[in-house]
Formats: sequence, structure tokens, C-alpha cells
Amino acid sequence: MSGERVRTYLMEHGARYEVRTHPKAFTIGETAEAEHVPGEQMAKVVMLYSDDDLVMAVLPGDRMIDLEKAKTALSATAMRLAAETEFSLRFPDCELGAEPPFGPLYDVPMLVDLALQSEEITFNAGNHTETLTMSLSDYLELTKPQRVDLAAT
Repeated sequence: MSGERVRTYLMEHGARYEVRTHPKAFTIGETAEAEHVPGEQMAKVVMLYSDDDLVMAVLPGDRMIDLEKAKTALSATAMRLAAETEFSLRFPDCELGAEPPFGPLYDVPMLVDLALQSEEITFNAGNHTETLTMSLSDYLELTKPQRVDLAAT
């Protein structure tokens, strides 16, 4: 089972969450469809390189990231999407492309887009066949991210 670090963390903090299983899905759209949830409820992870630092950005599944907004939010001189080879080793308990949106558990700073506002969020559980669903307020309390405008308009 992948993503054990997140599940252990949630259990240790008494967070309520639901685990769901679905057919293998590799994109956030496929996962939303398999789980029968709207795209704005999905919390999508986008890995970035800000100058020379890895950063996790979390957006609603139906939004795209605006790299210039991320660059501004971090006062960075350079911003780009990170290649999978640049971050895969940071997530040893996860399948590539199914990283859960808990950057601090993997020593990765994170930003959460202001547009992520659904009462409940659903996200990859560290693999391509399971998701976790929990309240947004509990998620924000546990992760304490920087909330910024990241989504492209």
C-alpha cells in the first residue's frame, strides 16, 4: 500500500478521512471521473523548481498553474515545472505521479491555491488506485500551507 506516511500522520492527529478505491487512473481528470467527484474538489499536486528549491503547489483539479504567479508568490528569480526524476526520491512510499498534497511530510515546502475552496477535498493516496477524502479545513490545519493565487485565469 502506497502513501503510508500520510495515512499514519492523519491517524496520529485524529483526522477524519475516507479511503476510496477506483480503477487505475493516471491523470487528475481520470481520477475525478473514477471517483465521481467534480474537478474542483480534487487537490492536484504540481511539483515546481523555484530557483534551486523543490516546491509543491496544490491546486483544484480543474485548474492549471500559472508559473509567473508562483514565481511572484515565492519572490523567486526562476520558476519551472520539476521533472519527475528531480522529485521521485523524495516520495519513496508513493507511485510516481500520485504524490499526496502533504509537502511537509516529505520535506518539501508547499503552496495551496486560494481557489481550492471545496468543503471536502479528494487527492491521490500515494498510488493510482486509491484516494483520500477529508475536509479542507482539517487539511489546511494539518499542513499549514502558504495560501496564494496560483491558478491561471
